[in-house]
Amino acid sequence: MFYSISQVAKKFNLTAYTLRYYDKLGLLPTVGKSSSGLRRFSENDLNCVAMIECLKETGLTLKEIRDYFVLAVKGDETIDMRMQMMINQKKRIEDEIKSLRRNLKKIEFKIKYYQTAKKVGEANVYSEYPQMLAEHDKLFK
Repeated sequence: MFYSISQVAKKFNLTAYTLRYYDKLGLLPTVGKSSSGLRRFSENDLNCVAMIECLKETGLTLKEIRDYFVLAVKGDETIDMRMQMMINQKKRIEDEIKSLRRNLKKIEFKIKYYQTAKKVGEANVYSEYPQMLAEHDKLFK
């Protein structure tokens, strides 16, 4: 069974333009064309689009995804290189998670600060709550 570009776009919540761009970049090398020149997507092509979207969600760039696909086509001899790409991406994601957690702590502090300010009736709460100043300094300096 084959799918039109609009069917694939709808299935993956993408635009036809995006799919054409992926094809132009060489990310969809097996997409065929009808006799009238329209793209025809197979189940294998749908799997490629799903993999592209998955890898994009992990933060890989389209260039990195293309590099990954080039390696995958070469077969088992590139397993180590593909694994290293995933290890590198895992490290980038872990670093991003650490950064997001630090930022979340700052936001949580600010919420606590404003809740305290509301209770006290003014924004300068550090004189009454010096422990909050220490907490602030720990988070923001």
